[in-house]
Amino acid sequence: MTIAINVSALQMRQKNFVEEVRAIIEQTGANPHRLKIELTESTLVSNVDDVIAKMGKLKAIGIGFSLDDFGTGYSALSYLKRLPLDQLKIDRSFVKDVLVDSNDAAIAQMIIALSRSLGLSVIAEGVETEEQYAFLARHGQLSYQGYLFGRPMPAEDFVSLARAFSPRHGLKRVRGSVNRASA
Repeated sequence: MTIAINVSALQMRQKNFVEEVRAIIEQTGANPHRLKIELTESTLVSNVDDVIAKMGKLKAIGIGFSLDDFGTGYSALSYLKRLPLDQLKIDRSFVKDVLVDSNDAAIAQMIIALSRSLGLSVIAEGVETEEQYAFLARHGQLSYQGYLFGRPMPAEDFVSLARAFSPRHGLKRVRGSVNRASA
């Protein structure tokens, strides 16, 4: 299981951000290969070179990166070739009307195709219906987040759910943020 952590532009700009993340990993014993930091496009607006350098240092210890809310910000596509990303997230605003708005459908398909050509995985946010899921699944092997898979829950309930569906218990599918094609 991978844990994704949203990091704000303010946090990323902190001079000692990398050192703080490393210290937390040491203190907790967390596996950095199971962590993913989610950045929004607004994180890149100021000093992209500093952000790239910090990402590189964290990637070197195994942490992955996802560009959250892709397509809603102001960053240029040229950033994509410079950023050490692993994943793009299709913003829920495009997923919401993917079945009724041809522009949203085209944008979602473009993000999937762009990600595939850049060697990045894709996660679709805000998947709430089987029809949205089916549309997105026809266009690529994605991961999904949304109420179709589970509602927000207290941490202790999530821990119980994750334990119940762990491979050690022989179950193969967790309804939550999952890659449904391989779950």
